[in-house]
Amino acid sequence: MRRSETEDGERTAEARGDAERAGAGRAWVRGSHGPHGPRRPRALMTVAMCLCVTLVVGMVSAVNLAIPDLSAGTLHPSAEAVVWVVDGYVVVFACLLVPAGALADRRGRKGTLLCGMGVFAAGSVVCAAAPGVGALIAGRMISGVGAAAVLPTTLALLVEGLPDGPRRKAIAIWASMTGLAAVLGNVGGGAAIEYGTWRTLFWAVVPPALGALLLAAAVTPVTARHPRPAAPLGSALLTGGFLALLYGIVSGPQAGWGSPAVLGALAVAAVLLAAWARHGLRAAEPLLDPRLFARPGVRAGAVGMAALFTGMFGLFYLNGQYLQYAKGYGPLGAGVRLLPMAAALLAGPRCGLLLERVCGRRGTVVVGMFVLAGGLGTVSAADARTPYALYALGAGLTALGCGIATPLLSHAMMAALPADRAGTGSGLQSLARELGSALGIAVTGTITTAVFTARLPASLSGPGRPTTVAAAEARTPDGRVRAAVVDAFTDGLHMATLGLAAGVVLAALLIARWIPKETVTRDGGKGR
Repeated sequence: MRRSETEDGERTAEARGDAERAGAGRAWVRGSHGPHGPRRPRALMTVAMCLCVTLVVGMVSAVNLAIPDLSAGTLHPSAEAVVWVVDGYVVVFACLLVPAGALADRRGRKGTLLCGMGVFAAGSVVCAAAPGVGALIAGRMISGVGAAAVLPTTLALLVEGLPDGPRRKAIAIWASMTGLAAVLGNVGGGAAIEYGTWRTLFWAVVPPALGALLLAAAVTPVTARHPRPAAPLGSALLTGGFLALLYGIVSGPQAGWGSPAVLGALAVAAVLLAAWARHGLRAAEPLLDPRLFARPGVRAGAVGMAALFTGMFGLFYLNGQYLQYAKGYGPLGAGVRLLPMAAALLAGPRCGLLLERVCGRRGTVVVGMFVLAGGLGTVSAADARTPYALYALGAGLTALGCGIATPLLSHAMMAALPADRAGTGSGLQSLARELGSALGIAVTGTITTAVFTARLPASLSGPGRPTTVAAAEARTPDGRVRAAVVDAFTDGLHMATLGLAAGVVLAALLIARWIPKETVTRDGGKGR
């Protein structure tokens, strides 16, 4: 009896502390005055968080514009190495998101954010000075560690202490920036490469990263820490399991699905993830409780965002290569021609709000996913002779669909979790997004390379055949052969985008069954 009374007292005290912290957060949002003077405007913190998000997400797409320059440079990477240059960052980013979000909840969100930005900048320096492909991939992974600490923490800081209405608006802004950053990364990356090399891209990101760190240090408040254990075993099992899984997925097509390395990686992934689930079910304070996935909002949000970003970032992997190889634009010209995607991403949430009034949340999410799949289907028809306007339409529809569905899926997941798990919740949804991004890049790169190498002209086929467009073009001065090389690449683009579109449609059918319907409450508002 005494133990029960003590536990009840502890829970009551914790609930009282949470209420006090929430009240303090609401007061800070209103711009009230505290004992140390006026609170900093929330708008400045929103700017700082958006700048951090833009940098860490933008570097995924910015590197895609560097693929032609990198492939033709002195490092001479293979197609598999190019995928890992892009995906090495995303894989580490994805695998450490949930541990980083949980660490921020337990050890302080502001400190975690600042450390993450510092590590991200350091990794960019390693990439810029890399003497070989291995060092370049290592630098990308270091940056991925920092990015994992940044992304979930920014959302948790933005929603701290907000009531439902402003909370939804903050989530929508954050979700829009994560998509918009990918397009802005194309323009910034294209400009850096146009007037320099791929190394210039990494040097150029260091000053704004340090600037974002200083701004965040100045305007971000110190939030309460939640006194829970850091769950190192759960973190290790989850991270190791996903690393092994993604290694198997990325390496399978090149090494062979039946190779010992791939089979071993998939077996290790299965064992580690099963051990993580068992540990989470038994632990008093798990890193990520597997029972959360029994909640329809969490399950729908995770699967839906993974599918959306598989399609989005699969297309991002192809955009720069298509516009440079097939259409002949320079890096900056290619980046500028992707700006319609930014406009579509900005319009997406507004269109989603209008559609929600007519179709409801479930219908709007499904419509958004179908629009994205339709955009990928439109892109699949592109070749070297396709007008840019048609390609821009397909890319714009892809971005519009992502913009429509992402905020609603994000809110469904965050609303299904308790307030004191904001960091873990945002880490979970970021995990779904980045795993989708990593999978999209890996699958797209694999399919495109397989079709490309299979359809190369006879003079370039056989043992030792090139695996990148740049390597193939370097081997022949014949204009007709070079045109055939580009056609082989666009054949790969066709197969990859059709596969991505089919995957998004299948996911949309699952989401239609899982996502909770909204109900009308007595006061006329909407509930879950």
